[in-house]
Amino acid sequence: MIGLGPRGLGALEALAEGCPAGIGPIRVDVFDPFPAPGAGPNFAPDESPLCLLNIPIRDIAIRPPGYSRCGDFADWLAQDAEPDTFPTRADLGRYLQIRLGELLAHEALSITLIPEPVEGLTRAPDGWRVQAKGARPAPYDEVLLTPGQPAVTPDQQWAGWQDHAAHSMAEVHQAYPATRLIEAAGGWNGKTVGIRGMGLSAYDVLRCLTTAQGGVFRDGRYIPSGREPARIVPFSLDGKPPFPKPETEALDARFTPLEAETLAFSMAIAEAAEAAPDSARQRVTEALAPVVARILAETGATKEACHVADWLQTEWNAPGTQETRGSLDMLHHGIALAEGAEPPTIGYVVGQVWRKWQDQIRAGFNPAQTSPETARLLIGFDEGLKRYSYGPPVSSAREMAALVEAGLADLDLATDPEIEMCDAGWRLESKGRRTEVSVMIDAVLPSPDLAAVKDPLISDLVSKGHLTAAGDDLAASINPEGQAIGRDGSVRDGLCLLGRLALGSVIAVDSLHDCFGEASRRWAQGVLRRLG
Repeated sequence: MIGLGPRGLGALEALAEGCPAGIGPIRVDVFDPFPAPGAGPNFAPDESPLCLLNIPIRDIAIRPPGYSRCGDFADWLAQDAEPDTFPTRADLGRYLQIRLGELLAHEALSITLIPEPVEGLTRAPDGWRVQAKGARPAPYDEVLLTPGQPAVTPDQQWAGWQDHAAHSMAEVHQAYPATRLIEAAGGWNGKTVGIRGMGLSAYDVLRCLTTAQGGVFRDGRYIPSGREPARIVPFSLDGKPPFPKPETEALDARFTPLEAETLAFSMAIAEAAEAAPDSARQRVTEALAPVVARILAETGATKEACHVADWLQTEWNAPGTQETRGSLDMLHHGIALAEGAEPPTIGYVVGQVWRKWQDQIRAGFNPAQTSPETARLLIGFDEGLKRYSYGPPVSSAREMAALVEAGLADLDLATDPEIEMCDAGWRLESKGRRTEVSVMIDAVLPSPDLAAVKDPLISDLVSKGHLTAAGDDLAASINPEGQAIGRDGSVRDGLCLLGRLALGSVIAVDSLHDCFGEASRRWAQGVLRRLG
């Protein structure tokens, strides 16, 4: 296994559980130089406690394997854990490290952790040879790649900004690790800081620049410490902050589909995955629209219930264009929806229902033989709805609103500002407003584009034809068991890939739950079948 993290951990847990008793341990070498390999960088146990998950405790359903004694995450975290709390990434990382410890003691697997990077991978007649310190000299029967999001070549804009910062007094930083950002931000008092991206990472960045510098949120207001930047300017292409999730379990329950509705959708998404694009769109719409209309009627938005089909048609073709409010207005609107202070809109209901159907979406799409055209359609729809379904805690949205009220955060330039480099750093301009920033923070998650990946191992596998894109704008092609499909269209026996770099062959890969779901179990079953 090359890389571990939650996805690799979930895969090995599935392999341990599926291994028949009494056949002797399967030897597994795990190559991962990260010091907490079960957690991985995204959930590093030493990450700042200011970095939160975007899932409340009540919705974290990564149940432990049958042999585990640590219990599920909520039980491990605290016996009286508040179900509406959004835990920290670091807490989850510590839990995953405990799960890794239990796995290392499982009799079905003989696991050796090798804290070394893999330099190369070569196909041999009887397996795959791994070039790394500590690798066995004989070929491995199976190799699983779980690289998460490897480093990529910066896009043209960011590459230009990096070069500008290298030759001026300006600075560029990444959002993570947050501990590193917090340390750097200690020297930004009085400066104006730009944040590229307004997704979930932007909220972590805001806390790194404010409460991590000694400020306090109290009674809906922000009380500064005096060590913060003078001003913080988040921006993105559409300038729209994501919609927060419903604040309480009771509010969230309003969006739960009925059992019969979920069954109908499960059938529809499975059929859609193997259909032509127009038929796929129709099947999903027919299953989704009546559920959304029912919920709207039950929650007091009867007039909107009549327009669901029209809203969905527009969303398929132009996601996000139906929200026309300004950035600050959209922020307050999202807070009101999450609090239940306003009747839910069509988009908000669609997003929450779609969130609750993520397992069904993966179960229908991932094992299917989906054409590139249909894959792009369904993945585009899923990605577009992330502004609702992957939203932050409402507390994070309130924090952003409080920072705006305190004059510290500025959303007037949030929507696709014109940006030019200047002596001081960058000059942002939008609708007659202009400001200069001297620090830029990148809070944009790169797309899983194989051509942009800088990791030499992945690049080498692509150049040799062992990994290839499933289609234009899609990531690597794999079969339902995770086996790589090469440039010539043939399966690469013994070479498998799970995770973001397979987006297109699989869907909804950014969910933590996907790491411990059916994709891992299908891979494990395939390994056991091939090993006999």
